[in-house]
Amino acid sequence: MKENHRLIKVESYTVPTLDDKIRLSDFPAGTFNTIHSRKAFKNAIKLGLINVNREIGFTADYISGGELIEIFQNPDAQKKPVIDFPVDVIFEDDYLAIVFKPSGIVVSGNKKFTLENALSYNLKKTTQEDALLSPEPIHRLDYPTSGALLVGKTSESLIALNRMFEEKEIQKTYHAVTIGNMKDSGIITLDVDNKKSKTRFKIIHQKESRKYTCLNLVELTPFTGRKHQLRIHLASIDTPILGDKIYGSPGLIGQGNGLYLHASSLKFIHPITDENVSVTIPLPKKFIKLFPEINL
Repeated sequence: MKENHRLIKVESYTVPTLDDKIRLSDFPAGTFNTIHSRKAFKNAIKLGLINVNREIGFTADYISGGELIEIFQNPDAQKKPVIDFPVDVIFEDDYLAIVFKPSGIVVSGNKKFTLENALSYNLKKTTQEDALLSPEPIHRLDYPTSGALLVGKTSESLIALNRMFEEKEIQKTYHAVTIGNMKDSGIITLDVDNKKSKTRFKIIHQKESRKYTCLNLVELTPFTGRKHQLRIHLASIDTPILGDKIYGSPGLIGQGNGLYLHASSLKFIHPITDENVSVTIPLPKKFIKLFPEINL
């Protein structure tokens, strides 16, 4: 049995007979009680916290049914730090929350100063028995992107919201300012990281610019959630997002105001209460300075 004896076993699961074998890393969210998302399960595999038939499991291992999967925790692992950083809470109940993520802060990671580490300071403690040790973001927004971020507060809501994201039951809308002439609307289907990707765009307002030729205020609807999808898609049609230092046009990136990309709204059916949740966050001031006539 290859395991670190300092680890503590927290869950055992015997895999039922499967119609088709799957990779260990492809178990769907909600399979386990102590790990609530596919991403977290993959991370646990990489950390050597998952055993298959009492041997350390690897992401590429095939599972066909009957295997004993054991999940471990490392008691030596440090708890997440809590930072005293104010975060605007747009919506909150006992199960989930939607907060405003400013540009210039990472959502999560190994650093202390992350938005995730500020959630416990800003959100109310849930009274539910399956409360998470600390609230967890359901998705990510890039470091330079601002806007609405969905957060889970209980195990049940975290599992349900991750499933809803996978099944595209959560509607996300973004706004961006792009550079260059573009048609009024369209759909971009360029693959991102060799994965199918789809984005719909619609121009809200357009104005001539001496420096950029044309500036466009664009509404974006992503149908898939690939890393940097919106930035890559808009750059692929020669209308990159203003301030994009990675995919922008050299000499036309702009200085000092960051990336003009904002997660404007989230709409979904609450997975626990069945109520309609619809949250819209107004455009940042830097958008309004470019388009003062727009009121979104």
